[in-house]
Amino acid sequence: MLSNFSKEEFDILVQAGQSNSEGCGLGDVEKPYAPREDILYLNNDFTISLAQEIVSGNYAVGNFALPFAACYAESGLLRPNRKILILRAAVGGTGFLDHRWGLHDDLFLRMMEMIGAALALNRQNRIAAFLWHQGETDAILGADEKTHAGHLTVMINAVRETYGAPALPIVMGDFVQEWKLMNTDICAPVTAAMRNVCAAAGRARFVETDGLASNRQRMGSLVGEEETIHFCREALYQLGKRYFDAFCMILR
Repeated sequence: MLSNFSKEEFDILVQAGQSNSEGCGLGDVEKPYAPREDILYLNNDFTISLAQEIVSGNYAVGNFALPFAACYAESGLLRPNRKILILRAAVGGTGFLDHRWGLHDDLFLRMMEMIGAALALNRQNRIAAFLWHQGETDAILGADEKTHAGHLTVMINAVRETYGAPALPIVMGDFVQEWKLMNTDICAPVTAAMRNVCAAAGRARFVETDGLASNRQRMGSLVGEEETIHFCREALYQLGKRYFDAFCMILR
């Protein structure tokens, strides 16, 4: 039960968007993520659990919030006697144009409910960062730059205003480059929108993804051709560190 964690003081990392934020990166279980007591998940069924990777056979499924959280804890940003709560709000294959992330849509409303529940656990809890990775679905559905920028701006403003966090750091990132280069025309408006929103929102950064491999590039024939759209596990670890570097730039 959530109430079991009411005595914990959490720095909350909101992780939202679609599949690359939910975590679809495959990789060998050579260097397994070691769960730690100070990094927890708030799952989308409103349960709290130890943050960890999903392991399936000889493979693990990555999550970029895990390296982000580890860097956050080890950098000194996490004060003594506090813990990190990664709010897992992302769902694969979802966007604004399919009516999942707009202000009146189910995933946005559930994310806001999750934030509210996390903050209500303890008056000392606070939102530390909003980590967003999304846009593939909207690109496929033909989003134009102005429309996508409008959706992102409304979402960011709603989160900041609802929870009294006008300076909340926002980090979002580019697509897998392999998939992006195969779909340049549909990706360009969405990535341009993200860049422009980050530039205009204040305390926001856009993360480049050059050099980060897809599942297909990393796993080859073990996965299908459609896996050009997902970062591999190794790439997600690098992405999490890039998100953290961007977050630190916001704090300066």
